[in-house]
Amino acid sequence: MTGTGNTEVIVIGGGYAGVMAANRLTQRDDVSVTLINPRPTFVERIRLHQVVGGSHDAVVDYRDVLAEGIALVVDTVTRIDAAGRRVTLASGGAVGYDYLIYAVGSGSADPHVPGAAEFAHPLADLEEARQLRQIVNAAPATAPVTVVGAGPTGIETAAELAEAGRTVTLVCGDVLGPYLHPRGRRSVAERLAALRVTVIEGPGAKVTAVTRDAVELADGRRLPSTVTIWTAGFGVPDLAARSGLSTDALGRLLTDETLTSVDDVRIVAAGDSAAPSDLPFRMSCQAAGPLGGHAADTVLNRIAGEQPAPLAVGFVGQCISLGRRTGIFQVARRNDSAMGLHLDGRPAAKLKELICRGTVKQLASEASKPGSFKWAWAKDDKRQSVLEARRSEALTTR
Repeated sequence: MTGTGNTEVIVIGGGYAGVMAANRLTQRDDVSVTLINPRPTFVERIRLHQVVGGSHDAVVDYRDVLAEGIALVVDTVTRIDAAGRRVTLASGGAVGYDYLIYAVGSGSADPHVPGAAEFAHPLADLEEARQLRQIVNAAPATAPVTVVGAGPTGIETAAELAEAGRTVTLVCGDVLGPYLHPRGRRSVAERLAALRVTVIEGPGAKVTAVTRDAVELADGRRLPSTVTIWTAGFGVPDLAARSGLSTDALGRLLTDETLTSVDDVRIVAAGDSAAPSDLPFRMSCQAAGPLGGHAADTVLNRIAGEQPAPLAVGFVGQCISLGRRTGIFQVARRNDSAMGLHLDGRPAAKLKELICRGTVKQLASEASKPGSFKWAWAKDDKRQSVLEARRSEALTTR
């Protein structure tokens, strides 16, 4: 505690959700906000494939996105002491709090595939992207590159490197772009084919082993690979679990529908590391901003002695770049299910760049005018049905 008489709020994690939450908390003059993050700069995570391809550095100065008056502590939280209301830092210090927002984000997951940890290169944070860029640059121009995982990160990385002249194989594990509508998937496949990316999908396309110079598949194929990039799946830091807080199977902090921890009303979660009602939203910056905003609103409600509202988040789709010149925007229903509509080609590439710049501008706008951020919301009937079923089951088992 600082002894200022203000309510002290710590935000752990300075990504999209954490910065949005921190900025929004400054609506009250009697709230002191401390943002704890291991890096001194904000990372545009949705541009990490561009770091690998060499077209962007994906970093922004925190002075450009963080409100004045927020204390930035460049350090790593090693433990949350919920009973003592303080966090322990890797540097050896400790910081006290009245409320804490848990926004540690996500990172690479353990692939659980023989050889993958030793010979495949993950791509989930800035350091991994920078290291991968050096590895790609050091490889011969004709060296085969294999990207494992056909979600947005895998597709974008494969396209970025192929456009730069690399020989790229994209191993899907099952299907190209699982989120995409079949129409959108065809558009992506056509663009990847034009870039000469070899796409391998289907039952036999699951990776069973990775060696220093190859990727082995379930159907017996052995793909030569000088550089293997692993984008299949994400994990979350184990800070909550190590601190004795309740988490879901992946390690996300379990919360109620206001994003409040099921263990402690003074701990609120946001972004990829939150599991509201054990029904987490898709890991994305599209969800991170609203969850960060809602987490801040929950804390502000509690400070004011008001009941926090349940969250309501609506999605609009998924945007994927396919190199620097084309892309696709897959339109979705508010409940995040893909529709048969999509925008592709150069207009989609321009839209993707607009979204990337817009997310940073959104954070900067909230910094200069806290409380101004508005997000799409919608009643998710499927989510509500699950919650109602759980409530009914709880009542019948009492």
